[in-house]
Amino acid sequence: MGELFSKKNKETFVKPLSADNPILVQVLGICSALAVTSQLKPAIVMGLAVTVITAFSNLIISVIRNTIPNRIRIIVQLVVVAALVTIVSQVLKAYVYDVSVQLSVYVGLIITNCILMGRLEAFAMMNKPLPSFIDGLSNGLGYALILVVVGTVRELLGRGSLFGYQLVPDSFYDAGYVNNGMMTMPAMALILLGCVIWVHRAFLHKD
Repeated sequence: MGELFSKKNKETFVKPLSADNPILVQVLGICSALAVTSQLKPAIVMGLAVTVITAFSNLIISVIRNTIPNRIRIIVQLVVVAALVTIVSQVLKAYVYDVSVQLSVYVGLIITNCILMGRLEAFAMMNKPLPSFIDGLSNGLGYALILVVVGTVRELLGRGSLFGYQLVPDSFYDAGYVNNGMMTMPAMALILLGCVIWVHRAFLHKD
């Protein structure tokens, strides 16, 4: 228990949430972040899927890292990730089929997610299972956090709703308010993401 809450593990967990966020600082995983954030629900599901896969792939690779021949390590990593992606994809189709349809091919493309492969190479191959699991979990949550922020803004301003429930009163529309249709387009997601990165680097990431 003491090892779990050690200073090093705390730093490993906290840094990807802000100071070393995979999207805001490393600018990884941008494609899926733009594609699945037009609504909040698929953004959350995608974030959770990546978090689960990143955490458990880190754990598995860390456990077997000393038995993996160096020349085939990428192949082994891809096999582990592909197996986890397949499991997650089937779970989504079984329990949240409508969201899995919205996510389309992007669940399958988690296999090539730069964040995931980067953590396997940079951390899981060189660290013990517990820190590797924490690293994967925190990087996945850091990714998911940005998806939720962008997804919230896009759905609220673009559709006047969150989770499909209308939040903008009808009286606003009667008074002339119009949803910003551009918010539903990937180009606007890129602009929003750029603004989030700018705010983060300008006010929170000054080192």
